[in-house]
Amino acid sequence: MELQSVLSSQDMADLNRVVKEHNAKINEGKNPQQNLGKDDFLKILITQLSYQDPTAPMEDKEFIAQMAQFSTLDQMTSMASDFTRITNMLAGTEATSSLGKSVELVEGDQVVQGTVKAVSRGDVPQVLVNGAYYSWNQVTKVFEE
Repeated sequence: MELQSVLSSQDMADLNRVVKEHNAKINEGKNPQQNLGKDDFLKILITQLSYQDPTAPMEDKEFIAQMAQFSTLDQMTSMASDFTRITNMLAGTEATSSLGKSVELVEGDQVVQGTVKAVSRGDVPQVLVNGAYYSWNQVTKVFEE
């Protein structure tokens, strides 16, 4: 019994065709993702380990380097999430500090001026000016009353 460790060109072509068909089914109606996340990295690593040549396994140094990359990616993802939360908290605090102050904000191509009567907190804080709620991101100036 002979163990073949290399795919023939025909087997490789068949495999590529099956992979393309499978990816087309998965991505049907979706916009392809441009960034690889930690789940994608893990899938690639597991696939690589599953299909490695048993007579020439991955070197320890390569495996450790890939695990370090995974750990770094995981930490960076966590940091990005934390930065987003901090940014939202700062925007909420900034919006709350504008209560009772005059603001100028942009709505489309119009500039609206008025006093902030209320603030709603959340991912995108909103301010109540002249009886309407506006996103805090639309505020361009805050004036002392």
